[in-house]
Amino acid sequence: MSFALQDDDVQYEEDLLRNNFSVKSWLRYLEHKKQAPLSVRFTIFERALKELPGSYTLWFKYLNERVRAVRKLSPVDPARKEVNGVFERAMVFMHKMPRIWIIFLEFVVAQHVITYARRLFDKALRALPITQHHRIWPIYLKFVRMHDIPETAVRVFRRHLMIDPDAAEDYVSFLIAAGRFDDAATVLVDVVNRDKFTSKTGKTNHQLWVELCQLIAKNPDKIFSIKVEPIIRGGLRRFSNMIGVLWTALADYHVRQGNFERARDVYEEAVQTVPTVRDFSQVFEAYAEFEEQAVSADMDNEADDVVLEMRLVRYERLIARRPLLLNSVLLRQNPHNVDEWQKRVELYKDKPAMMVQTYNEAVSIIDPKQAVGKLPTLWVNFARMYEANGDLAQARAVFDRATQSGFRTVDELASVWCEYVEMELRNKAYRKALHRLQTATAVPPRTAAHMAMKEHELPVQMRVHKSLKLWSQYADLEESLGTFESTRSVYTRMLELRVATPQIVLNFAAFLEEKNYFEDAFTVYERGIGLFRWPVVFEIWNVYLVKFIKRYAGTKLERTRELFEQALTGCSHKFAKDLYKMYAAFEEQHGLARHAMAVYERAAAAVPPQDRFEMWQLCIARATALFGVTHTRSLYEKALAALGDAQARKMGLEYAELERKLGEIDRARGIYSYVSQFCDPQHATEFWKTWNDFELRHGNQDTFKDMLRIKRSVAASYNASININSVVAAANVAGDSMAALEAGAKAAVKFVPANGAKTTAAPAAAANTDEIALDEESDGEGEGEGEG
Repeated sequence: MSFALQDDDVQYEEDLLRNNFSVKSWLRYLEHKKQAPLSVRFTIFERALKELPGSYTLWFKYLNERVRAVRKLSPVDPARKEVNGVFERAMVFMHKMPRIWIIFLEFVVAQHVITYARRLFDKALRALPITQHHRIWPIYLKFVRMHDIPETAVRVFRRHLMIDPDAAEDYVSFLIAAGRFDDAATVLVDVVNRDKFTSKTGKTNHQLWVELCQLIAKNPDKIFSIKVEPIIRGGLRRFSNMIGVLWTALADYHVRQGNFERARDVYEEAVQTVPTVRDFSQVFEAYAEFEEQAVSADMDNEADDVVLEMRLVRYERLIARRPLLLNSVLLRQNPHNVDEWQKRVELYKDKPAMMVQTYNEAVSIIDPKQAVGKLPTLWVNFARMYEANGDLAQARAVFDRATQSGFRTVDELASVWCEYVEMELRNKAYRKALHRLQTATAVPPRTAAHMAMKEHELPVQMRVHKSLKLWSQYADLEESLGTFESTRSVYTRMLELRVATPQIVLNFAAFLEEKNYFEDAFTVYERGIGLFRWPVVFEIWNVYLVKFIKRYAGTKLERTRELFEQALTGCSHKFAKDLYKMYAAFEEQHGLARHAMAVYERAAAAVPPQDRFEMWQLCIARATALFGVTHTRSLYEKALAALGDAQARKMGLEYAELERKLGEIDRARGIYSYVSQFCDPQHATEFWKTWNDFELRHGNQDTFKDMLRIKRSVAASYNASININSVVAAANVAGDSMAALEAGAKAAVKFVPANGAKTTAAPAAAANTDEIALDEESDGEGEGEGEG
């Protein structure tokens, strides 16, 4: 023992004599001596480890105290070597403990003893199981990065990659920092080709490819172990979203190597193959910058004038080609884009041969089913190009090709035929124009294969003969250039094919009328009526009836009536009003007045509800003009029975006013009494005011009282219905339907009687502001005097 015992140490020494193999006893002793000098504590640790050399706890505490004791000393202080010896003694027993190795290695790394530290790391890796190596490698890699030992570091990193292949990014970063670009590129190539590689920094394979390309492009003279161009071209095939970056990197690689012609070839290949506008913009800007720098370099070096002129021309030609190259990119994206093909033609407007070549290429490439834009426009512009140059034969050849080409819809092919005809008309080839339309509208022969197809599955050439656009143009052209018979034949054929519209029918009939074929025109109207249904047929009926009446007036009365009845059969309510008015006007002018009134009454019942009031007014007005005022009473009564409440109220006021003017005061009062049942006093104030004024002007005290009594009764009936509805709704909400019925029955009798008597079942009625206070006593006195 190398220190003097104190009195309080005796008990711990005695305990150790009894339990010298107890770790707790030694730890209690060390806790007791924690304020003692380090030499004393180290002596106790040495005694303890002599007895218990396999105790991890004792070694861990002892080594930590030894490390703390020399931490502030110089790395070359002998005390540090002494601590190294203690660690080596510990490793005899603790060589399987990774934490002890970590403390030892960190302590040695701080001493900057490279060879000793490297050998110590190797010993640790050999001593520990492979499952514990992940705790040693970070310290080892940090150590080799600290010192300028590239060869040793490369070997250490390679050993580490054998254990952890996903740590390749750290190795690449080290190689780039060390200037070993060839090795870095080699490792990156291996990484990007590895399908199961997982980046520890979260980088995607795409980002690693970008790093590789940038590394290759910026250091072409320092990379020898890999073939650069095949690698980048492989990336072009693999990553479609970074094509512009890869092409630029490949060209930059050749530029840095001084292969300017090869770089130019790469740029040319790129601008002619990139699939997107974004990639094209990126590559084209790099290409233009490359050419601009080449021109600037020649100007700075005072190159030969011929060479400089050649480079300037090349640069200007590149800038001028940009719209055409961009158009090529868009067509590579969608070769069926009609508008882009048309723009391409415009770019060649000074080169007719190229325009023809572009048109031919476009019509051969575009699939009609996938076409974006108006395909007929492309064919038409193609033909117009030849027409503008006076070559009608070639223009006709283009149109002939177009009519045999495929189209998505019949209307597109019909548009081509119409333009074909328009071209012939512009060049005054009228017979050829008619011949084109005859060819287009001729029914094509059907093969057995066509017979087995459905209508919409047939080629458009098999269906174009039913195109309304073609037939309309054909009819117009025949009217202008053809004969009466040929025009009539065209219109008749349209009706037979059922391609006519109501306007076509009207045009055909008008054409026949111009030639004084009136019965034939009426036959056309009849055929048109058979082709269409309501409401489309209304216009035909309207014109037909007007024309027929104008032609025959009242000479064919029964036939005209039959036409009207036929028109009204199946007529919708929306159009019945006009037809009935026309029918009634015809009867008034050419038929019988009673027939006209019957038509008016039928019209009032057939028209929509919102038009019935107007029709009854018209009916009454015509009856007044034809038969006199007295004949209208029955019509007023029918109208009151047929109209709704609001309309019946208006009609009743008119009826009552009529009777008042005729001096029939009692009849007028009876009408007011009848109509009052439709008039809620709270809303129909105008009616009650009118009746009130009527009684003040023509009535007496009794009739006025009757009016007030009726008004209270009507108000009570409306209030009762409102109360019943509200009570029933509330009871239904509560879920008791029986209670709803009982409550409704009670509410139905809760009204104020006409004599003003109060009931206990209901509150007093609200004061009636319209009521006039009458002196009942004076009435009684008058009666008494009369009796006396």
